[in-house]
This record gives sequence, C-alpha cells and structure tokens, in this order.
Amino acid sequence: MVAISYEDIVKAPKALLHDHLDGGLRPATIVELAAEVGHELPTTEPGALGRWFVEAADSGSLERYLETFAHTVAVMQTAPALRRVARECAQDLAADGVVYAEVRFAPEQHLERDLTLDEVVEAVVAGFAEGTALAADAGHQIRVGTLLTAMRHAARSQEIAELAVRHRDGGVVGFDIAGAEAGFPPTRHLDAFEYLQRENFHFTIHAGEAFGLPSIWQAIQWCGADRLGHGVRIVDDITPGDDRPTLGRLAAYVRDKRIPLELCPSSNVQTGAAASIAEHPIGLLRDLRFRVTVNTDNRLMSGTSMSREMALLVEAFGYGWKELQWFTINAMKSAFIPFDERLVIIDEVIKPAYAKLLG
Repeated sequence: MVAISYEDIVKAPKALLHDHLDGGLRPATIVELAAEVGHELPTTEPGALGRWFVEAADSGSLERYLETFAHTVAVMQTAPALRRVARECAQDLAADGVVYAEVRFAPEQHLERDLTLDEVVEAVVAGFAEGTALAADAGHQIRVGTLLTAMRHAARSQEIAELAVRHRDGGVVGFDIAGAEAGFPPTRHLDAFEYLQRENFHFTIHAGEAFGLPSIWQAIQWCGADRLGHGVRIVDDITPGDDRPTLGRLAAYVRDKRIPLELCPSSNVQTGAAASIAEHPIGLLRDLRFRVTVNTDNRLMSGTSMSREMALLVEAFGYGWKELQWFTINAMKSAFIPFDERLVIIDEVIKPAYAKLLG
C-alpha cells in the first residue's frame, strides 16, 4: 500500500456532519473580537491562546473545559461578529478539503446584545454564504448547511425547533440538542421532536457520548432521531467473541436501520469516551459496518481538522483511500440535504476524486 501523506488527505474531498460553530473560531479572531467588546481573555497572543484552548480541553476539568466556550460565545454576540465567524468557518473548512459541511450552533446563546433569534440565524447563514463565495474564489468548493441547536438543560427547544423550520428554505437543514446528557434526557424535549416530525424536518441528538446506552435508546426510540451525535457508547451493547462480536438488541437495531453515528475521535478521547485514538470504537464499528462517519466536533478545543482526524485514523488503523472514501460517502448519504443533491456531490465530486487516488 502506498503511504498516504497529510497533504494528499487535505486535497481529498471530505464531508463533515458534526462541527460546532462556537468551537471552531480562529484564535486571532477571538483576540480581535474580544478587544472590540472588552472581554478579558487568558492571553491575547493568538498562538498562546490557541494552545490554551487545547490544554483546557485536555485538562480533565469540566469547569475549565466549559470556560473555553464562555470565551468564544462571549465574542459572538453581534451580527457582524457572527457573520465573520461563520464566514471564516466556511473558508477554513473549504481550505481543508471539506466539500460538504453541516455546522451547528445554539441561537439562544447569542442574545446578550439584543439580537433576536431570527437575526442570529440570518447573520450566521449570511456569513456561511460569504465564506462559501470567498472559498470558491480561492479555488475551493464547499456547501455549508446549518443546524440549529437547543440546549438540553434549558426550556427553549420548541422555540428553536420552530425557528429551524422557519428558516428551512434559507440555509437551515436540521435541528439538534446538546449539553450535558446526565440528568437532561432527550425525552424532556418530546414536544419539539414531535413537532419536527410533523413538519418532515431532520434532526440529530447528542447521545451516547457520556451517558451511555439509555441516552441512545431514548434518542432513537422515544424521540425519533435521524442521526446520533457521537453515539460512541453503542459499543457498550457489543460483546466481544472468539470469532465475531455479538450485538445486543439496541446495537443491532442501530446497525440494521443504518442510523448514522457522528463519531468525533479526538473529542471522544478528550471527554473520556475513548481511551485513545488507537482504542477508539470506530475501528470495531467500521469493521461491523455500522453507518460510521468521522467528524471534528470542536476544531479549536481539539486543535484539529477533518484532515487531521482522517490522518489519525490512517496512523492508528492502517486505513487507506478505500476506507477514507467509505467514511466520506457514509457522511454524504447521511446529510440532511435532499437526496438528489447528495447524489450529485457523491457522484460528481467524491467518487471521481477517490478514483484517481485509488489508482
């Protein structure tokens, strides 16, 4: 097998389903925006600030980890700031070879300077459009869809669900809930999920990252999630065997129904959902042919990118272009844009590029 270089991985087309807008800012942008609003940062040197975010996320302290988002959200409270962050997000992803991305954010966290929920969404969507156009000018094609996230510990999920549907023809392609799983089950938000189902709207749910199988079961069987945000703990329902692992009822159902798993290897290691990349369940889940996708989660906090996540898997599991294409097509099959539009990206962008790489 010919060795895969990092530079070649960057050039290869990639699809991303799980990326948080407030977890992917450029450190230099945070410094500039913080100065504009008078927000105090741990350091104002961009390189040092970037390292601080990664170290805080790796610290094992939940309080310090959450503090990182306090700094990014604090500088995302005006329409110009939101547009800039979204614009740069699209440019950064495109430069990394991402041809399709779904980026999520929680509108309710950006209301401190009197923006309305609709104004928050409009600013972010406008920023993505600007970034997409600038990326095209630079020779990088990307399509960005927006997911609106409701915080599971709050009580605004119905309002955010209605907001998402209101903007479904303006760039918003799905809904999500995020936040601490323990003590805040997805069933608290059944009204929102039932509303979305009546509106024929797509949604994913953060589940099976920290809380385990009950979270996954509720997300699927009670709430009707189209995808699982992380879902890595589905491995708890798989029993090792001499010849082949045995799947429990829930794991078998997830695989049979082809429910996509939005796995985020580096992030899963940081949060303790996996001991290391080499020990990440993605290897087993891929071998068992679950609908596995590879994602970044929070690029700033993990000091990562889609290319880096792919490179880590190549190093840990010996994957080649065949496996990287499989992950990428899985993601496109699972995207929340219309089926025919997914096929165009698969057939006209991803497959031709990987055919050349596969030789």
